Amino acid sequence: MLTPAKTEFIKFMMSADVLRFGDFVTKSGRNTPYFVNTGNYKTGAQISKLGEFYAQLVKETVGEDFDAMFGPAYKGIPLATSVAGALARNYNIDKPFFFNRKEVKDHGEGGSIVGYKPKDGDRVIIIEDVITAGTAIRETMPVLHSCADVKVTDMFISVNRCEVGQNAGKTAVMEVNEEFGINVHALVTVRDIYEFLKENEDVRNSFGIDVLGAMEKYMEKYCI
Repeated sequence: MLTPAKTEFIKFMMSADVLRFGDFVTKSGRNTPYFVNTGNYKTGAQISKLGEFYAQLVKETVGEDFDAMFGPAYKGIPLATSVAGALARNYNIDKPFFFNRKEVKDHGEGGSIVGYKPKDGDRVIIIEDVITAGTAIRETMPVLHSCADVKVTDMFISVNRCEVGQNAGKTAVMEVNEEFGINVHALVTVRDIYEFLKENEDVRNSFGIDVLGAMEKYMEKYCI
């Protein structure tokens, strides 16, 4: 259901040129008519507002029931940082955050983890941008488990693309839940975006392409 809060977030993504429509290729190699690139957030106001959207979802779903949040390199780094700040600022939930380096540092303190050093038994939530085929999360879990015997309980993303993962009949989100026991929470889904465009003719006509038709074909092919 397209709620006012979801509509606000979709408009926010579009205003920041993060949600774009056209012809793109996802990390999993799929051609897609829409793309979410959180790397396009580039102002203090944008990243602050984004953190507040995520923080509200974290507060509503898990509250304070976690020990730390992890932002996978690279896009998860500013996301986790912003969410940590928004949680402390808006809800007085002051939790540590950490992220990984793609390249292991061989000088100074060394290692691949920056920020909080997780301990055995910690309950960790992941702050990410999107899940398409589950490729990124399968790269992330070994990084986390190499740090300590942590339990990853929940993952927060901007957009659930609702796409089939590695197995027919299951979305990547379903697979992540079954494979890792992680509950995935999204601010919006691809169907929310589709409904938004359907309800806003002036917006969809501004792209110069049949974005609804393209999304329908894509969703029919890849989405569940």
